[in-house]
Amino acid sequence: MALPSLPRRFHNASIWLLYVAGFVPAAWYFYLGATGQLIGNPVKIFEHFLGEWALKFLILTLAISPLRDIAGINWVRYRRALGLLAFYYVIMHFLAYMILDKRLAIGVIFDDILKRWFITIGMAALVLLIPLALTSNGWSIRKLGVRWTWLHRLIYPIAAAGALHYCLSVKVIGPEELIYSGLIALLIGWRLVRTRFMQWKRSSRPAGRMTVG
Repeated sequence: MALPSLPRRFHNASIWLLYVAGFVPAAWYFYLGATGQLIGNPVKIFEHFLGEWALKFLILTLAISPLRDIAGINWVRYRRALGLLAFYYVIMHFLAYMILDKRLAIGVIFDDILKRWFITIGMAALVLLIPLALTSNGWSIRKLGVRWTWLHRLIYPIAAAGALHYCLSVKVIGPEELIYSGLIALLIGWRLVRTRFMQWKRSSRPAGRMTVG
């Protein structure tokens, strides 16, 4: 059963709505922490929450292509917004660590980055995300050409680093860590077999099947 197609005139509005909805979890948890409704260590809970949502948005970003290729669901117009939301959540995650957790103790922060492997990996993922965020616009796509495509393939090692950072940051790896890591592994694996699948799809599927958007 095909999904209903969103009228083209609503495409831009739906993207902006995605941005607004994407920031709701961060705003809600910040409110809970500020009003003393997070039980335990509110700073650590908020920091971990932001990192987890960054990983969720990375997974959603990577899932756009498989959805189109396998199910014919064309939501490519949302990929840039999802990728930028992942970046914004990574930035908020780092700022929560740097400002709320370490209170701008620069020496302690640098010591953590150098000596604690999960922080080193997370910082590397953040650094790699910056050029992707800066070039997530039409001008960069036109200016860089094929180099833009190669640059944005960094999203795959970034996602892998994010999953590793997430798993190493907890004392015990539980179901959530396994699910997120498994999804990212599947999505990276899909990228490795996508070319062969698309060749098989073009040769075996009847022409004329419409995608939905």
